[in-house]
Amino acid sequence: MLVRRNIYTFGLLAGLTAMAAGCPADDPETTDPTAASQGSFSGGSGPTTVGSTSDGSTTEATTEATDTTTTSTSTTGETSTTSEGTTGDSVCGDGVVDDGEACDDGNELDDDACLATCEAAACGDGYVWAGEEDCDAGGESAECNADCTAAACGDGVMNTAAGEQCDDGNTDAGDGCDATCQLEACGDGVLQAMEECDDGNDDNTDACIDTCKEASCGDTYVQEGVEACDDGNDDNTDECLDTCEVAACGDGFVQADVEECDDGNDDNTDACTDACEAAACGDGFVQEGEECDDGNDVDDDSCSNTCKQSCGGKFTTFWCLQAGTKEQYTRCQSTQNNGNTCVNPEIRYGNLEGGVPRSHSGNKFDIWCQQLGFSNYSGQVTYGNRSCAAPKGGLFGCTGYDENVWHWCDWQDGNWYNEALDWHGCNGSEITQITCTP
Repeated sequence: MLVRRNIYTFGLLAGLTAMAAGCPADDPETTDPTAASQGSFSGGSGPTTVGSTSDGSTTEATTEATDTTTTSTSTTGETSTTSEGTTGDSVCGDGVVDDGEACDDGNELDDDACLATCEAAACGDGYVWAGEEDCDAGGESAECNADCTAAACGDGVMNTAAGEQCDDGNTDAGDGCDATCQLEACGDGVLQAMEECDDGNDDNTDACIDTCKEASCGDTYVQEGVEACDDGNDDNTDECLDTCEVAACGDGFVQADVEECDDGNDDNTDACTDACEAAACGDGFVQEGEECDDGNDVDDDSCSNTCKQSCGGKFTTFWCLQAGTKEQYTRCQSTQNNGNTCVNPEIRYGNLEGGVPRSHSGNKFDIWCQQLGFSNYSGQVTYGNRSCAAPKGGLFGCTGYDENVWHWCDWQDGNWYNEALDWHGCNGSEITQITCTP
């Protein structure tokens, strides 16, 4: 408006100046309507003021009623100058994308591609873009994923606001993420690919331990009803074997600081007794190299403290050499009368056992008693039924055959040193007892 007023004033003053100079306004020689410059505006017209300048030219000013464009023209002869200026404000919703607007679709809807604020619609703007978004909560919520899809377990998008710990895109169990989108773990009762078992408890005495491994010997847990112990190692010298059995004498392993030996058997004639003690004279068991072992420390009985037989002057239940013979021995099934009476005597010759002395005229009981360390024969002998079934056999006293001293000979053919006994017809005349004189 300031421009318009200045032009108007300028024109008015010019007109008044011409009139004051005595130039008639209707003088055809001085006023030529066709020579005056006309002011114009494409959008309309306004008041026009015509004036004269000092050099005889005329000036015309046109003022437009609008606020947007003003044009002024000065004419001096054939020369004219035009200046134009434009002003205005952007309007969101006019359908024209002005500077500062991302879009302008001419409406105020927030569910299409352009918001009512002339901003482009996008996931996270808080408005649901119809046909493009399921939801839009301006971020993740329990009902809406961060990508503006509706939240649901199994959709492949983990939504922590909905309480999901995982989302593998399915609702299968046993793959690490369960049907409620919670992480599967040992102890949840669901068997997964990496687990041997999962019983859903932390009881380590059952078939599945709390690491989801099947219980086994060596896992340090004693499986009830299956294992006696479990120390988690393979040391068989401690209290628990690597078979999860409690160490014991006879298991074949020497338990440190408890056993002297353990050969895993109950043979007491070898180097280790069934008490897991090293065999020794006096343990009551006759081992190789011992003639006897009576398990006591009495040195003047039938077995010395060096486990040597003390044959002489007493009948014994072990083999005693008949002095002067070629390896002929006597032993008793039992003894009586302080060792002076032998019950059911048996004879061995060399390595052959089973000889049964019988009644015979060639028997020399006084020599027999003396061979065994007695002073003489007491005169007391009894007979009765005894078995002579093979490999046993009947005997009689003789001199000759295997050797030329008195000894017991095979009833059949005399000879039997390291040979078989040949006569088995015992009939009640076998010696059942004999007593010698000390």
